[in-house]
Amino acid sequence: MASTKTEGGAMASKGNIELYSPTYFAACAAGGIISCGPTHTSVTPLDLVKCRRQVDPKIYTSNLSAWRSIFAKEGLRGVFFGWAPTAVGYSFQGAGKYGFYEVFKYYYGEKLFPNTNKTIVYLGASASAEFLADIALCPFEAVKVRMQTTLPPYANGLREGWSKVTAKEGIGGLYKGLYPLWGRQIPYTMVKFATFETTVNQIYKTLGRPKESYNALQQTGVSFLGGYIAGIGCAVISHPADVMVSKLNADRQPGESGGKAMTRIYGSIGFRGLWNGLPVRIAMIGTLTAFQWLIYDSFKVFLGLPTTGGH
Repeated sequence: MASTKTEGGAMASKGNIELYSPTYFAACAAGGIISCGPTHTSVTPLDLVKCRRQVDPKIYTSNLSAWRSIFAKEGLRGVFFGWAPTAVGYSFQGAGKYGFYEVFKYYYGEKLFPNTNKTIVYLGASASAEFLADIALCPFEAVKVRMQTTLPPYANGLREGWSKVTAKEGIGGLYKGLYPLWGRQIPYTMVKFATFETTVNQIYKTLGRPKESYNALQQTGVSFLGGYIAGIGCAVISHPADVMVSKLNADRQPGESGGKAMTRIYGSIGFRGLWNGLPVRIAMIGTLTAFQWLIYDSFKVFLGLPTTGGH
């Protein structure tokens, strides 16, 4: 998994993919798809209850009672309601998040600002990547939130939800939550990547041996641990914006500006309301982030590429 210099000076991995080549960045984007799409989809039941409780804190007395109630009325399909926009949206987002992160990390850290502090590079690269990734995610997130937070449901599936939004509000209706989505996801991703990279570096430093001296299983184990620690920070820093995204998509009035809508919503729920559902989100995001890094780095190992961090 170590990288070596070719005769021409280019970096090469132990596999057949040259590091920092277009193929390498495409492979990272593919890794982002398989790490984000399935993991986000798998926690749809948690996300469903979290979104509904953010919009209406009194709708369920607990998460368990929520799942029991939903399952009794709608079966397993009801528990996983909203899985389709989640799967598609976060697959697109994962490709952009991880693929562009590797691109920006390389160009910012190696080409444009080679002497810059690494943490600043991680923060800048992750912010730039998430800015682009959210443009792909936003339409699907808008449909998902409307489906999950309205009773009876706004739509029964991705295609129906997309058609209803665009028919009534045009394409702009799919992007009315973009600014708060950036407000939620960009700080989230900055913490996710910078904390992960820093944590992994610190783990190897504490172990006292270079990363390359450990086998693939041990390295991906470090990725899992670093991912979980990063996920906790991600959940806390992005939660208020997550609540606001849910509220905006469920309760923003036609023609109402984003600023006016957020002011009205905040006046209704207050500061405390911005933290509704936080324990659930910590459990969800911590586990989610850990498995995303595990899957992503395992995919890189499969291709003969080095794991992330610890250099």
